[in-house]
Amino acid sequence: MAKQVTGQAKFQVPGGQATPAPPVGTSLGKFGVNLGQFVQAFNDRTKEYNGTPIPVIVTVYNDRSFEFVTKSPPAASLLKQAAGIAKGSGVPNINKVAKVTRAQCEDIATKKMADLNARSMDQAVRMIEGTARSMGIDVEG
Repeated sequence: MAKQVTGQAKFQVPGGQATPAPPVGTSLGKFGVNLGQFVQAFNDRTKEYNGTPIPVIVTVYNDRSFEFVTKSPPAASLLKQAAGIAKGSGVPNINKVAKVTRAQCEDIATKKMADLNARSMDQAVRMIEGTARSMGIDVEG
């Protein structure tokens, strides 16, 4: 007989730096999951991201076992790394905080292509450029 799903939790945790504290503990504690086991498995799988926020979807089964799927980092955090800034602009249409090239946007779109709902690479790049503009980052080239 197949295992029954008792719940699903979605949250973001810095790659390779998960702890049983919130948001992990508050999201998974109500399902009775072994937090130490999840934290160790997540940190092993995401150690190459080292601090970049990683979205994760955890599916919990009725025997308290779980499996999780990690997504690619959010476009905003990848753009901040590429531009070398700590945060985006508070008023993006007036204050521009940084510049990125189209090549950098293409690189980010390549990393995120599996999680984007774009038909072509050009559409994916345009989505990343739109995110950059909404953060107050100019796209050149």
